[in-house]
Amino acid sequence: MNKFRFLTAGESHGKGLIATIEGIPAGVQVTEAMIREQLARRQRGYGRGKRQQIETDYAEIMTGVRYGKTMGTPIALLIENADRKNANWDHRMSIEDVDDPEPAMTTPRPGHADLVGTQKFNFTDIRPVLERASARETTARVAVGAVAKSFLSEIGIQFRSRVISIGSVADENNDIDWDFVENSEVHVSSKEAETAMIKEIDNAKELHDTLGGIFEVRAQGVPIGLGSYAQWNTRLDSLIAQAMLSINAVKGIEIGDAWHAARSLGSSVQDIILPKNKWKDSTWNRESNYAGGIEGGISNGQDVVVRSAIKPISTVTQKLPTADLSTGKSATSFYERSDICVVPSAAVIGEAMLALVLAQEALLKFGGDSIEEFIRNYKGYVDSLGIKK
Repeated sequence: MNKFRFLTAGESHGKGLIATIEGIPAGVQVTEAMIREQLARRQRGYGRGKRQQIETDYAEIMTGVRYGKTMGTPIALLIENADRKNANWDHRMSIEDVDDPEPAMTTPRPGHADLVGTQKFNFTDIRPVLERASARETTARVAVGAVAKSFLSEIGIQFRSRVISIGSVADENNDIDWDFVENSEVHVSSKEAETAMIKEIDNAKELHDTLGGIFEVRAQGVPIGLGSYAQWNTRLDSLIAQAMLSINAVKGIEIGDAWHAARSLGSSVQDIILPKNKWKDSTWNRESNYAGGIEGGISNGQDVVVRSAIKPISTVTQKLPTADLSTGKSATSFYERSDICVVPSAAVIGEAMLALVLAQEALLKFGGDSIEEFIRNYKGYVDSLGIKK
């Protein structure tokens, strides 16, 4: 049975980013155009920095695809860093030894991996830490996520995301127009919220500061049965939590209406199971979805709904107090070009991470070396769902 996994490699100002994917069955449609579409979505969003004007991310498929279809073998993707051509990065990030290396960066930025990374890996220079710890790496994950999305679409699983809040401004609209969300500069569902959030971002920029917020990701069409309660590390919600918390600056996660449920009586936040005569387009329908599509660590057939809290980006244009790595004396942190707000793009990254988890679990559940075998196994399983006598 195939096991889905992926790895990424590369630095923010290195030659490029590389991703390898294993486990995707043969016959899945994968094109550079569909990956480019997802990469473009990641680069959008009001409040992004100047690098998004420099880079036009493009993933070149190096292996594993022929005539637009996967071959069941490892897939390798390459995303070149266009920014490499600027600011003498060929020299500053040279693979070969140089006679005149750039001066060591020794003033760690609070909130970053700078200090802990230098201590862990015994560096005297922050540059090797920030190059890999940078959110630039998530470009590769979005590219891999595009492959996972195409695979999962074969059994009807689709993904959507939206921004719930930026700073102190929340989108209170519950009647979601997903077309509006996709075209919104801040990935929200109402014009009123969009205008207020843009103003909030502009205010933060004037203050030389940054903003965080909350985004939501939904997977629709997820069948009953992904994940397991058999072990702690096979529970679907625990796998999703790890994936979401791996996104740079994400510090909290909510599945379903967890925070509302935490403040409520238990009887008021259960998803009542409907009798067969009230089932609609699938078996075992519910009245609500407080659980966010997961019960007992297993998907229950409803939308998987995940919300993530992302802190304000730690890279602020203000120079913050710190201590020098080489002396321990008081200093001010350096500034590396960055964004004001990344919540809209983080939502797109969140889609990719959720897709990667569900691809892993779907392949584990249904298996198959070809997409035809995978679909056949899936249909046989779905047909077995229903009344158990």
